Amino acid sequence: MFIFCHIFLNSMIFREVLFARAMEFAIHEINNRTDLLPGITLGYQIHDSCGAVPMTVKVAFQFANGMEPFFNYTDSCSKSAAAAVPALVGETTSTPSISMARMLGLFGIPQVSHFATCACLSDKRQYPAFLRTVPSDHYQAAALAKIVKHFGWTWIGAVRSDSDYGNNGMASFLKAAQEEGICVEYSESYYRTQPRSKLERVANVIRRSTARVIVAFVQSGDMKFLLEELARQPPPPLQWIGSEGWIIQPEFLRFNMCAGAIGFSIPRSVIPGLREFLLDLSPAQALKSPLLTEFWENSFSCSLKGSTGGARECDGSEDIRALQNPYTDTSQLRETNLVYKATYAIAHAIHGVICNDTQCDKSAKFTPWQACIILYRLSISFSKYIQNQKHSLYIHISITNNCFMFLSVCSESCPPGTRKAVQKGKPICCYDCIPCAEGEISNITDSLTCFQCSPEFWPNTQQDSCLPKSMEFLSWDDTLSIMLTAVSITGAFIAVCVAALFYKHRTSPIIRANNSELSFLLLFSLTLCFLCSLTFIGQPSEWSCMLRHTAFGITFVLCISCVLGKTIVVLMAFKATLPGSNAMKWFGPPQQRLSVLAFTLIQVLICVLWLSTSPPVPFKNLQQYKERIILECGLGSAIGFWAVLGYIGFLALLCFILAFLARKLPDNFNEAKFITFSMLIFCAVWVTFIPAYISSPGKFTVSVEIFAILASSFGLIICIFAPKCFIIMFRPEQNTKKHIMSKGTSKAL
Repeated sequence: MFIFCHIFLNSMIFREVLFARAMEFAIHEINNRTDLLPGITLGYQIHDSCGAVPMTVKVAFQFANGMEPFFNYTDSCSKSAAAAVPALVGETTSTPSISMARMLGLFGIPQVSHFATCACLSDKRQYPAFLRTVPSDHYQAAALAKIVKHFGWTWIGAVRSDSDYGNNGMASFLKAAQEEGICVEYSESYYRTQPRSKLERVANVIRRSTARVIVAFVQSGDMKFLLEELARQPPPPLQWIGSEGWIIQPEFLRFNMCAGAIGFSIPRSVIPGLREFLLDLSPAQALKSPLLTEFWENSFSCSLKGSTGGARECDGSEDIRALQNPYTDTSQLRETNLVYKATYAIAHAIHGVICNDTQCDKSAKFTPWQACIILYRLSISFSKYIQNQKHSLYIHISITNNCFMFLSVCSESCPPGTRKAVQKGKPICCYDCIPCAEGEISNITDSLTCFQCSPEFWPNTQQDSCLPKSMEFLSWDDTLSIMLTAVSITGAFIAVCVAALFYKHRTSPIIRANNSELSFLLLFSLTLCFLCSLTFIGQPSEWSCMLRHTAFGITFVLCISCVLGKTIVVLMAFKATLPGSNAMKWFGPPQQRLSVLAFTLIQVLICVLWLSTSPPVPFKNLQQYKERIILECGLGSAIGFWAVLGYIGFLALLCFILAFLARKLPDNFNEAKFITFSMLIFCAVWVTFIPAYISSPGKFTVSVEIFAILASSFGLIICIFAPKCFIIMFRPEQNTKKHIMSKGTSKAL
């Protein structure tokens, strides 16, 4: 049984000669083995497709129809063996392989390629008999996209061979690149047989582009033409990313613009005995094969005996070991090892068809499709291995150690604190960096969006992180708090001093005439009013929120109740001067105390209802300011708060009306006119307080409330007690019963 293995050569490319000889070496090894196809001799033929599809199709027809055999290195095969070949090794490139696979697939003749990487050939519906020992470009394309992404290159150019290899490989790469977020500025194609104008146009596109990284899915022949054209007018420094079709070819080392090019290649390997086989070639042996004859003459620029032409005749001094070309270089056996594996794969397939565990049936007849089925099973195992290995099947290589690693982006990265905004009409890699809006941050580079900080946090100046908002309240160490505290304590001290002065002169006519008991109670309530303002200072807590509002409400009602009682006393005293009146009997000291208690208890009841239903509680005001939190006391029930204020206002208004009516009574020292002034000031302060309280920001809201308490308290103590203190201290001659009663006939107060 013979196997016809075919490698199609591109004229005299020494690398292709190496592939053909590697297949011969593998067949010689197989024929000498006893465990693989024992007793079976494999034969082969070598054909040159010249890299042309028509030539490939022609030979494929011959393979399918049967052809006159020609066997190298053996005379044991008879001419009766002419038949359709059972299997082939080849082609080297994708486009001829596709043409051959379409033809041979119709007849089930297995074709095993060692270097046709086009992903399209993995479609078993179109190419049922095609197999290969090299991974599909699907894996290489994904790996190239990964490496471009790894180095942060998001703005690249793309060049491909205008062939099945280049077009399909680049399509796979562009799909993978899009998934990685990589943008392509241009994608150009070129084939070496196209007009030179096309090549010049591609070169000009590369020179004018802003992308500094180029991914080239190009066959070595096309790459050579492109680099030569670019060398005429060198472009700016470029970072080349190459496919396996050209990245490891030594001939490209002479182009400086390729310095630092990176890519993926097939792993290196060692084939024991291959180098000795390749170098064991004499002129006599070379004459036995047209292929080797042409190789010898091209290598030594001479003609073997019997050859025609003007070249010198080979004289036998030629030493093949002295050659320095890809044929003799076995230091990096990459694709060559895949030819070796393809040959062995076919041999194992035939063994599986005609051999059992101990021997082979030399007379067995089998179809190529039977061998194809076994090869297909082998390929499934190989595909699973490829999928498990994924991108690690390739080895990262660099043409030189001088790797440039350019930055290639359409737009610079957007720093944290900004977001990307795609420029209209341009790829997504071209964008503007827009600062995050107020209250938003981005904490990563090239963020697509900014996001809001949580309610209790606010962006820092760079808007790349959220910091806790500052807490604002009227603290004890605040300058304003210190001033208000000083004023509050001063007011309380004044009230105590006035009380002490009144107590010292409690028997004097002016004290006795103005109801000393209510005066002392009023001074006590004013002292509490001054001190209750201190409860508004400091960080709000549950107890302080409840205390500040209830203390304020009750002390002020107590204060106004005392003033109201004094006003009623003035009116009752005037009526008592009328003939037959006994008004003072109905509003004596017991009734005065009872009225003050009654008015105050009403306010206490209001506060109790407020605290029991919906009391004031501390809360964080997040709405008033965006960048800070206001700690304040929530009113709880707004009805309760305004009921407390309303009741105070009602008593103050009633007191003002009664005092106003009694302001012109004929007593020499009529207290009603001073009460009128005090209530006028009191009402003015609290009427002004309402809009000021609503419009004041942050901690100044509390400051306004404290100011209203202090202002109204000072208004009361000054208007009601200052005139009496002045007389007691500086006009003692007026502090007599005679002086008090000298201006009228009515009874003194």
